[in-house]
Amino acid sequence: MTLSLQKHPSFSGRPGPVLVVVADGVGVAPPGPSNAVTEANTPTLDALTASELYTKLAAHGPAVGLPTDDDMGNSEVGHNALGAGRIFAQGAKLVNKALRSGAIFETDVWKQAIEHGRAGTLHLLGLHSDGGVHSTNEHLYLLLRRAADEGVTSCAVHILHDGRDVAARSALGYIARTEEVLAEINAAGDDRNFRIASGGGRMTITMDRYEADWDMVERGYMCHVHGEGPVFDSATEAVETMYAETDKGDQYLGRFAVGDADGNPVGKVLDGDAVILFNFRGDRSIEISRAFEEDDFDVFDRTSANDEARPTVFFAGMLQYDGDALVPKQYLVEPPAIDRTMGEFLCAEGVRSFAISETQKFGHVTYFWNGNKSGYIDEALETYIEIPSDNVEFDTTPAMKVREITAETIDLLRSGEYRFGRLNFPSGDMVGHTGHLHATVEAMEVIDECMAQLIAVIDDLGGVLIYTADHGNADVMYTVSASGDQQPKTSHTLSPVPFAIHDPNYDGEYHMLDGVPGEAHGLANVAATVFNLLGYEAPDDYLQPLITF
Repeated sequence: MTLSLQKHPSFSGRPGPVLVVVADGVGVAPPGPSNAVTEANTPTLDALTASELYTKLAAHGPAVGLPTDDDMGNSEVGHNALGAGRIFAQGAKLVNKALRSGAIFETDVWKQAIEHGRAGTLHLLGLHSDGGVHSTNEHLYLLLRRAADEGVTSCAVHILHDGRDVAARSALGYIARTEEVLAEINAAGDDRNFRIASGGGRMTITMDRYEADWDMVERGYMCHVHGEGPVFDSATEAVETMYAETDKGDQYLGRFAVGDADGNPVGKVLDGDAVILFNFRGDRSIEISRAFEEDDFDVFDRTSANDEARPTVFFAGMLQYDGDALVPKQYLVEPPAIDRTMGEFLCAEGVRSFAISETQKFGHVTYFWNGNKSGYIDEALETYIEIPSDNVEFDTTPAMKVREITAETIDLLRSGEYRFGRLNFPSGDMVGHTGHLHATVEAMEVIDECMAQLIAVIDDLGGVLIYTADHGNADVMYTVSASGDQQPKTSHTLSPVPFAIHDPNYDGEYHMLDGVPGEAHGLANVAATVFNLLGYEAPDDYLQPLITF
């Protein structure tokens, strides 16, 4: 299909570039002591959000392709919507539909997994919570029950504590509920052995992304596959022991294996077994998928400390997490087919562009923005820059690489080579996830400092800057219990996000849509707006722009 854009009939764009700044995790919530966004001293952001070219956008639920208004947005679906200009059914919604219809259990992949599981053990690995960002335990329970109904008698569950998209120390409640489900399954059939076998915190093992810390993946692989790590009688004992030793949240807890009476791991992965990764979100699922399925994998040695070789297993993901790299090769549910993205249209028109962030969010302004596709759309027209992230707990470095991203962006803008650019400031999200209010306030103040620098450059060049976010997080840093205790909130929020246009040459040529209540529009409306500000009309099937001429 040949793509093309029509010139806008009344607006040819500004002489300078259009820059989109995504302040990851910076939502709009009422001011108060738990709101790091409003507690911070941010005169630049305050001016942007007080201008006439400002509104709020929905960034959760159906506005970004998720099932209900109770579903928090996340960086993946947020950047999909920003880059696609339309709303596509996303991971949880696709999986819900496949489970509800039973279609997931009719696939050849499921049937093969069950065949392997009947002959050996079926292993289910994933984030263990109801956060709904990477996974949900309801999906896990449906898979467990169906596997038992289809004759699997041995099933090992490998859990990754959340504490990030849910309460910081909520692992014990999730473990208790899963143990109940496993006990029900075991009681309903002879010789069934469904059990929790291993686990650890999501920011300690297994769930690295963008190749920022392969050691995490190695620790997780060795734990899940070979049973390496401290051995406990149960997952509950493991978590209770770690709670007594540290005040860290679940996401940072160490790995563990569950052992039998002799201390031998109860759920090692053996030749001929099946492994299903039940996460539906892609970014933190790709590396562990590669470790399981690639024969020529050379990132780390998959042989155990006891010289046990990597087992040959049947591996499948809930979805295919990288459609270009085909990771994994086998999966249960087809991912959303996102086509005709903003980047594809701009490349078709010969528009030179750049995308930049640090490692933690680099894939969001590239892979997710481009519709879950790796690599360049047109390397001759695009420049992608990744600034390496530090492997630290981000409350210890609240600035992250925001200043470095800003300096590189300024160089790109001043080069005169680019008509469009996009960047992600990750700290509102990554520092916000730690639950540390003061660190997140500092993160917001660094963002404000850097926004002032970017605006000054846009003013010099006669361009346009768009300021927005992909979901909320930093806007609610804690909740207060009935007894008055503060509980750190490490998850995303249901808040709308800001959308502001800074245009130094603005003379009333266009206006923000009249009468737009705060959440009448969403992130998918941004793409059409960018096209307009570049001097193009948006494609007919894109959601309407947020400005009128």
